[in-house]
Amino acid sequence: MLLSTLITDFLEYLELERNTSQLTIKNYDHYLKRFLDFTGDIDPKDIDLNLVRKYRLHLSRWTDSKTQKGLKRITQNYFMIALRAFLRYLARIDITSLSPEKVELGENDPRPLKVLDDTQLRQLLDAPDSGKKDGLRDRAILETLFSTGLRVSELAKLNCDQINLSRREFGIVGKGGKERVVFLSDCACEWLGRYLGIRHDSFKPLFIRYQGKVNPQNYGESMRLTPRSIERIVEKYVKALGFSVKATPHTLRHSFATDLLINGADIRSVQEMLGHSNISTTQIYTKV
Repeated sequence: MLLSTLITDFLEYLELERNTSQLTIKNYDHYLKRFLDFTGDIDPKDIDLNLVRKYRLHLSRWTDSKTQKGLKRITQNYFMIALRAFLRYLARIDITSLSPEKVELGENDPRPLKVLDDTQLRQLLDAPDSGKKDGLRDRAILETLFSTGLRVSELAKLNCDQINLSRREFGIVGKGGKERVVFLSDCACEWLGRYLGIRHDSFKPLFIRYQGKVNPQNYGESMRLTPRSIERIVEKYVKALGFSVKATPHTLRHSFATDLLINGADIRSVQEMLGHSNISTTQIYTKV
């Protein structure tokens, strides 16, 4: 079989056998199509170290025709990680090709971890106008992000019936289908309670939009804020405050993790609360 057919088989394997998220499959499709465009529809036995080296040079020298910008080192590594996963799949089904262990990743450019100091964090949490319904919602969003360390995609998926303010905890299914329990602070409970207190709808989503046409169908699913909408909400307040740090919902996740470690939490507990599969991902917070 040729490369194009095997790439399609690999993507179907990820979906059916590995229960991989559609976003990850979409990304792998993009990364591997770039490799296919570079090599042509070759036999997988023709993939060798020399070809991979030329492909890495191609990625390193590639520039966008519109922006004239190249690929960041970390992005180049994403392409190589996808290739390595594909080669691992070929080995699994006994297709002769390059050993995945021979595909090395380049050194990433050092990126400083973005966190907010105590003053900035307090300013951001206090920024929404809680006298307005969208401001009250935004305050609840910010408090929940900092209290739980949720990813923005996880926050956007929350439903009203998941939240138990008396127990101050709830379960979620995060990245890679991993289940975990997250905990709400007193402040997060207070603002979520106030936000839910002004909700006189029966919509299922926890965080809903207040602009555009109201659509009650399917329990108000179309009213749900998207991850991008939540990112824009945070961005709006960060810009208004004039922070030097370009803070995002993920910055609040970083701040959540560093705050736990500074206050004595052990790294394994932080790993579980963040939903990290690998402890090395959590260890970046010990260097802040």
